[in-house]
Amino acid sequence: MTHDTPLSPRPLRHLADVHRRVLTAAQLRAHGVSPAELAERCGPDGPWRELLPRVILLHSGPPTGEERLHGALLYAARAARQGVPAQPTAQGPHRPQYPDAVLTGPTALALHGFSATPPPDALNRVDVLVSRQRRPRSTGYVRILRTTEPPEPQRVAGLPVAPVARALADAVAEPTDTETVRRLLTEAVRGGHCEPAALLRELARARLLHRPHVADAVDAVFAEGRPAAEDRLYRMVREYGLPDPVWNVDLRLPGGPHLGGLDAYWPDHAVAVELDTRVPRQDDEAVWSRYAGKREHLERLGITVVYITPRKLRDCPEQQATVVRTALMASVDREPAAYVVVRPR
Repeated sequence: MTHDTPLSPRPLRHLADVHRRVLTAAQLRAHGVSPAELAERCGPDGPWRELLPRVILLHSGPPTGEERLHGALLYAARAARQGVPAQPTAQGPHRPQYPDAVLTGPTALALHGFSATPPPDALNRVDVLVSRQRRPRSTGYVRILRTTEPPEPQRVAGLPVAPVARALADAVAEPTDTETVRRLLTEAVRGGHCEPAALLRELARARLLHRPHVADAVDAVFAEGRPAAEDRLYRMVREYGLPDPVWNVDLRLPGGPHLGGLDAYWPDHAVAVELDTRVPRQDDEAVWSRYAGKREHLERLGITVVYITPRKLRDCPEQQATVVRTALMASVDREPAAYVVVRPR
């Protein structure tokens, strides 16, 4: 019997795409394939093979990278236990669903386009996130990761994939060398895959920032990243015709306490810019609270603080220049700010 032989109740003639070159045993039963026929087809001389427990590869050759990913998701998903997903119709193509199964770790980073990870078909292992209530076990090339906080998946190449920050946190959770973590962090931040703050929050949520191989990499990447962000800030002011600020200053009340450091400050307008390159540690909430307190204190004194992330400076400098220009123009309509002492830092 060929792969294209129609079987009742659902024919296999639509098995040309990758989503149908890998099916579960339950799905094949719904296509009319009996357990005996399945066992025969998956035998030593049969045209099919068992890719993973109860997940069938509908040819006898080695699986492609795509087939390995779909097989991993089918194995981990509830759909692998509950039968056949919706069939294609004339009105809409087949879009496979994998409830409660999300690709993560190096596989997800590769799908997001990271060059620091091998392509998916070169990875020996595929990591799949499922909720903690699920009970599939790691097997073959699939590693099951259980979580109480499943992420909202993104669709990449038709597959449910963890967002970059979560995938990276799962990728570095196992002890590895600092240089590997550093390459991944560098590509995530400087490659524009995710905001630095979102990445750091995810690492803090996973309680990874205290681990030496992660902490050292974080410090190195973000220490190197600040000069580049400062250079973009200088260029933004120059190229978009903003008035010259005073650069890298500390503010103090006369005879009073230190108010904080700023990357740029326009004293005549009481407008400040601060690059948002914060690096939280285990006291994550306390760190964010201190930054919020600093901003509130300055604004109570009549000083407008504009926070700009390195990514926004890189991707949309004109928009950020407009935000700063608007704040400068709005200063004429505000009450005069309190007098502060401006010192170089």
